[in-house]
Amino acid sequence: MAKRMILMLVSMALLLGGLGLIKVQQFQAMAEQFAAMQPPPEAVTTIVAKRESWPAMVGAIGTVAAVQGVTVAADLPGIVERITFTSGRAVREGEVLVQLDTKQEQAQLAAAQAQLELARLTHERMTGLVQQDAVSRAEYDAAAANHTQAEARINEIRATIARKTIRAPFTGVLGIRQVNLGQYLSGGDPIVPLQSLNPIYVNFGVPQQDVAQMRPGREVRIVAEDLGGAGFTGRITAVDSVVDETTRNVQVQATLANPGGKLRPGMFVHTQVTLGSAQDVIALPASSINYAPYGDSVFVVTEMKGPQGQTYKGVRQQVVKLGPARGDQVAVLDGVHPGEEIVTSGVFKLRNGVAVLVNNSVQPANSSAPKPEDK
Repeated sequence: MAKRMILMLVSMALLLGGLGLIKVQQFQAMAEQFAAMQPPPEAVTTIVAKRESWPAMVGAIGTVAAVQGVTVAADLPGIVERITFTSGRAVREGEVLVQLDTKQEQAQLAAAQAQLELARLTHERMTGLVQQDAVSRAEYDAAAANHTQAEARINEIRATIARKTIRAPFTGVLGIRQVNLGQYLSGGDPIVPLQSLNPIYVNFGVPQQDVAQMRPGREVRIVAEDLGGAGFTGRITAVDSVVDETTRNVQVQATLANPGGKLRPGMFVHTQVTLGSAQDVIALPASSINYAPYGDSVFVVTEMKGPQGQTYKGVRQQVVKLGPARGDQVAVLDGVHPGEEIVTSGVFKLRNGVAVLVNNSVQPANSSAPKPEDK
C-alpha cells in the first residue's frame, strides 16, 4: 500500500515538473518574440542640413515716435473766434491756428494808450519845470515812473492779445480738430495734435549683452508690415543709460527719413541692426527644434541596428547650440553637420532609437522672410 502511494506521488511530481518546464520554455519564447518586435515607425518630415551665411544682426520690435509731437492747447481762457486750419493738414512753424476773442483786451489797450499819452505829456512838462526848480525832484520822479508804468501796461496787454493768437510751435502735420467756433476754452484745453513726421524716431529694446554694439551711427533697417513690407533705413542716434530691471533690455533710438509721412507715431515696426561680418550657420525650421530646460536638441535620421541585428531607419537625439532666429528659421551654431538629415516635424513624439518613416510630401514653413497670407 505504501509503495503504491510513493509511486503515485513520484509520478505526480514528474508530471508537474514536466508541465512547469514546458511553461517556462513557452514564456521564454514569448519574451524573445516580444524583444524582437519593433513598434511601427513614426511618420516624419526631414531636411538635409546645409551651411548658410547669415549677416550678424540684432532684431527687435520697435515703435515709431515723433521727433516733436504735442497737443496744441489754449494758453489763456477765451472764446474761439476764428479757426484757420483743417484737420490733417501740414502747417509751418508760426502759422496761426486759432484766434480767441480779444475785444476786451483791445479796449483795455486803447485805454492804456490814452493813459500813456497823458503820462508822456506830464513827464515832458515836469522835465521843463524841474529844470526851473518850479517843482520838486520827487514830483518829477513820480511823473517819470507813471510814464514807464503806462508803457509796461501797454506791453502787458499786447502780450495777452498775442497769447490769444494760437500758432503752430513747429512745422508738422495736424491731427483731428478738437474745438469749434464759439466754444469757450479754459487754459490748457486741447485744440489739435501736431506731429513732426520727417525725420522720425523709432524706439526699440535690445538685450543688455548687445548694448556694447549699439553705437550711434550704426545702420538700422526698419520694415513696416502695415505698409506692405516697405523698408526704411536709418541710424542709431541715442542709447538709453538705464537697463530695464524687468526685461533687462536697453532702449535704443534710431532716426530715419520719412518722406511723405508714411510712418506715423505709434506704429509697430520690425528693426534690424547689422553688427558686422556674416556668420556661417546651419539654418533649420523652427519646428525641428526640441526645446527643453536641460538643453535644446534635434533628431538626426540615421541607419540603426535592432536587437536581432536587423537594420532600420531611426533617429538619434543631438543637443545643439542655437543662434538668432530669422523668419521661420533658427540658426544652429553647433551640434549639426552639413549633409545630416534632420527631422523637421513630428519631433514631439520621438525619442532615441525610434524607427521613422520619412514622408516629405508636405513640408513645414521654412522661409527667412515669411509673409502673412491674404484672407
